[in-house]
Amino acid sequence: MSTPKENKPLPGLPVDLRGKRAFVAGVADDNGYGWAIAKSLAAAGAEIIVGTWVPALNIFESSLRRGKFDESRTLPDGSLMEITKVYPMESVFDSPEDVPEDVKTYSGASKWTVQVSKPLLETSRNGYLAAISASSYSFVSLRKHFVPILNPGGSSISLTYIASERIIPGYGGGMSSAKGALESDTRVLAFEAGRKHKIRVNTISAGPLRSRAAKAIGFIDMMIDYSLANAPLQKELSTEEVGSTAVFLASPLASAITGAVVYVDNGLNAMGVGVDSPIFANLDIPKYN
Repeated sequence: MSTPKENKPLPGLPVDLRGKRAFVAGVADDNGYGWAIAKSLAAAGAEIIVGTWVPALNIFESSLRRGKFDESRTLPDGSLMEITKVYPMESVFDSPEDVPEDVKTYSGASKWTVQVSKPLLETSRNGYLAAISASSYSFVSLRKHFVPILNPGGSSISLTYIASERIIPGYGGGMSSAKGALESDTRVLAFEAGRKHKIRVNTISAGPLRSRAAKAIGFIDMMIDYSLANAPLQKELSTEEVGSTAVFLASPLASAITGAVVYVDNGLNAMGVGVDSPIFANLDIPKYN
């Protein structure tokens, strides 16, 4: 047997983001993919800045101050993730001048949301355009404002979903269209930002997660059960797995990857059929027990 090695950094391919600054948009609590991505980037040494939806801003900042998130802020070395700055952010407006007066006063409201549960056939023009605005154009707008201040070699990452290319009943209100647009924009932005600024642009297609946002759609438990039954890897996806992928894409290890949709879904995207269907009952399909 070999003798134990000392805990020294391994040579070769380290992920070291010390000296780098990361802005993570859409962080409003500690149980979504945004939080996990911020935490993984912090563990790699990056300075963390977040953008939080205005109605959730006061609660989020209060929870940080009161230590409510301290357990989930704990990094592998035992320290707490530090968030340098929390900026108020509204994804459907590009600048403060665009915000209507009545919206400027809603920071204490609780019913501001985008309806995404209606079938596409029943979605209004305004609802459809609101979904595109919040879940697709917002990424374009962020790139427009951030690319000029990013250093060459920087990285930009968004989150998408398999509904962009497959039918997911219940994922309505124009959201599937918005994710399709987001993936198309990822490729175009990769070209434009790459040629002009040497910035990489990718998107992560993540599997289902029991986040607060997903629970609002109403069928997240069903989607997680479906993934467990049909994905090549029969396990529930963790936020840390998505966070680790984001760190990889942000690091020099992914220096030649841009314009890509990276699937982090236990392989569910590769399946052409649902193997839990009674039609396949007589097939000897292996299952992990």
